[in-house]
Amino acid sequence: MKKYFVAVFIFIAIAGNAQPRLTLTDAINLALKNNYNIQIAQSNVDINKINNDYGVAGGLPTVTGTISNQESVVNINQKVNSSVGVLDIDRNGASSNSLNTNISGSILLYNGLSVVANKKRLEELEKQSQQQLISQIQITIASVSTKYFDVVRQTSYLKSLQYSINLSKKQLELVEIKKNVGMANNADLFQSQIDLNARLQDYKAQELIVAQAKTDLLTLLSVKPDSVITIIDTIIVEKNIVLDNILNNININSDLISADNQIKINELIEKQTAAQRYPALRFSTGVNFGRTVNGGGQILLNQSYGPFAGLSVGIPIYNGGVYKKQQQVAQVNTKIAKTQKQNLLLSLQNDAIKTYQAYTNNLSQLTLQQNTYEIALQLVQLTQQRYQLAQATILELREAQKSYEDAVYRLINLSFAAKAAAIELKRLENKLGL
Repeated sequence: MKKYFVAVFIFIAIAGNAQPRLTLTDAINLALKNNYNIQIAQSNVDINKINNDYGVAGGLPTVTGTISNQESVVNINQKVNSSVGVLDIDRNGASSNSLNTNISGSILLYNGLSVVANKKRLEELEKQSQQQLISQIQITIASVSTKYFDVVRQTSYLKSLQYSINLSKKQLELVEIKKNVGMANNADLFQSQIDLNARLQDYKAQELIVAQAKTDLLTLLSVKPDSVITIIDTIIVEKNIVLDNILNNININSDLISADNQIKINELIEKQTAAQRYPALRFSTGVNFGRTVNGGGQILLNQSYGPFAGLSVGIPIYNGGVYKKQQQVAQVNTKIAKTQKQNLLLSLQNDAIKTYQAYTNNLSQLTLQQNTYEIALQLVQLTQQRYQLAQATILELREAQKSYEDAVYRLINLSFAAKAAAIELKRLENKLGL
């Protein structure tokens, strides 16, 4: 009998064969597939992967083609000095056509290694977005797992209330039997009925809490919040988590790695900014073609074409110290990123220690509470037998039932609290998975 009630209140089952059963693995898979935050984080990874290219960094040649064709009608009035004297050319409405085409290409040969720094910055941005995706996955798994076991917890409360209702019904039956033989009065009968009604109301209120917990879980899974699900699961708390292992693995936390990526990104921005103060050498080449046809005037046809090549050097001489100040600002931003990383590390360590303290405290209480629950169960069963034999009062029966209800509530709550702490500890060291 004892094992049966332990199974009822610690190993939670939701009745209803017609409803689809949802396991924790199913819930996590749905969340990883549908969660909008994960989709956004994945899109950011795709963007940074596309941008991680030498062309975006400015290290590849650029080729440009242009073409223009202009038709015009002009009035010409020219005086031309020739061997026979001055000639007057005067014509109205002369047509003119000008065609120009150009294909040119250029490549940056040197600009203070700005391209190299920019390419490395793009690589770090891609790595950072990947770590942010991992972090979002870990957060999602932790949130889904915690909410999943919250449904298990709330359902366990519902089961405990059902057992309390059965106890109250049994109590009412005993009072009615004793009243019929003159061993109980109306006060005991009324009190028993009031107790039963109160527990029936509590059951209805708990049904609402269970339904809302399921709705919250379905929302996390990005599925229809009014979907009908059944959860049949057990709250099993791992008891072998070691604080030193958590603290040693904090360095692989995705948020911390992302902060380290940000430091490197800012350092590379420093180099890019510093490169603006160096000369820029660029090589250019291409082909030009130009043709102009005039319907009147001294030059009736003018056509030229041919390749060209050349080097150009841009030397920054003075711009009011803007580049220098930009470099100083970049250095300050790097310092800020380093400070933020140290602050994040301290915060993660603080969270790990406090969560571990809660975890160990809940585990120690859980062992004691399990014993308390078993005693309370025996007490309420014994008191019922004693009341039936007129060896206990109704007040003693009510008190025993209340002790049992409190013991069940604390046992369930401690189990959930220890489980939630264990989930958070695993998230802090990036070890949550299916």
